[in-house]
Amino acid sequence: MQRYRAALAFLDGLIVAASVSSALLARFGTGTPEIDVVGVATDYWWIGTGIAVAWFLGLGGYRSRDVRIIGSGPVEYRKVTAATTTVFGVTAIILLLLKVDVARGFFLLAFPLGLLGLLLGRWLARRVLRQLRRAGIGTNATVIVGRRGEVQRVLATIARDPASAYRPIGVVLSRSGSSHEVPIPGQGRIPVLGSLEGIGETIRRHRVDTVIIAGQPRGGGDFIRTVGWELERTDAELMIASRLTDVAGPRIHFRPAEGMPLMHVELPNYEGGKHVVKRVFDFVVAAGALVALAPVFAAIAIVIKRDDGGPVFFRQERVGRNGRTFLMYKFRSMTLDAEARLAELEALNEGNGVLFKLRDDPRVTRPGRILRRYSLDELPQLWNILMGHMSLVGPRPPLLSEVERYEDHVLRRLYIKPGLTGMWQINGRSDLSWQDSVRLDLYYVENWSLTGDLLILWRTLRIVLRPSGAY
Repeated sequence: MQRYRAALAFLDGLIVAASVSSALLARFGTGTPEIDVVGVATDYWWIGTGIAVAWFLGLGGYRSRDVRIIGSGPVEYRKVTAATTTVFGVTAIILLLLKVDVARGFFLLAFPLGLLGLLLGRWLARRVLRQLRRAGIGTNATVIVGRRGEVQRVLATIARDPASAYRPIGVVLSRSGSSHEVPIPGQGRIPVLGSLEGIGETIRRHRVDTVIIAGQPRGGGDFIRTVGWELERTDAELMIASRLTDVAGPRIHFRPAEGMPLMHVELPNYEGGKHVVKRVFDFVVAAGALVALAPVFAAIAIVIKRDDGGPVFFRQERVGRNGRTFLMYKFRSMTLDAEARLAELEALNEGNGVLFKLRDDPRVTRPGRILRRYSLDELPQLWNILMGHMSLVGPRPPLLSEVERYEDHVLRRLYIKPGLTGMWQINGRSDLSWQDSVRLDLYYVENWSLTGDLLILWRTLRIVLRPSGAY
């Protein structure tokens, strides 16, 4: 991991230097003029060098290369963006106070060019890191401690991501027994390495990098403190797997009160400025996409019409925010009698209990198979987004018959607008179980952010080009 961090620092330095140099060359050419800095004539290249050094140090100061966040995606990108914005903001203020008249064109070029380059560099580096971790390189030897059920929950969560930073090598159970192994749901078994009493020796003997405490082990806070003391004599880090599995990090804050470290969890907000920004973003993107994709719409319409002469669009009543219904539009991908034939196919349902899905549905037309495979049938929903019925990102828009079967907690999916894409789209689509679909949608409803939406849209584009779970 130290080598990776060194390579990441080198990449950051290279991108920062390249962006500053490119901005100077684009603005002034090879012959840069001098500028007055507190009465001293200074070449623009020295100004650029100073900004580049401050930029590089700022990336380090914001801990964007910290071992705890590299490869984590959104958190890493936010750190890079915050560091870059702060450095340019502070630099601009200092130059203004010193009455240094720096060309605005230089800033307008260097800032976006460098930020885009850094984010792209981190994205590429993250892909390399994930490949290394898939091969078992750069992972942390990990021991999970706690009650059997909690330990299995953590193990199952880690096992879902083959590129996880954590490589479980064993567990320590809070209740000792005769069992020498613990099953991981769908993944095999993992050895029990010892008891709580001898955990310090276990950590040292197996050269553990990370200890994860699952839930609330026997002994509670005293036990966690004791494990922390044991880890002081090792290079291992201590982590606690909270039961707050559906609460994203930005909503959790620690506040000391009366000598107690209290965990403050912000409640989700379904109104306000964030949602106004989301609506503006939806409107602008949907309007632009409808104009840009007009030729694609026309071509798809011609293909559907020539296939069987039926209508181009399929309209269906769906349930939107707060239970309000609306007509959702799609390109028609099924035969004209599809609804009438549904009853005869119910026995073949391969869906997840609430949703009807059939991998080789005989009602799908020849053009429809291509449209569904690449999600082109969903494009008319851009009109629903423009009209405010839907959002670019959100929970899957349900049928009224599905909503009638929802349990009370599942109704929380209707607290925000349904989306053209969402967590379900990038995590398996029709291959998901009903429980996983609900879990992902509820997580999104309570933790969405504009940055998260942009990442979901990016991942959706990748999945559309390499479809999986679409039928």
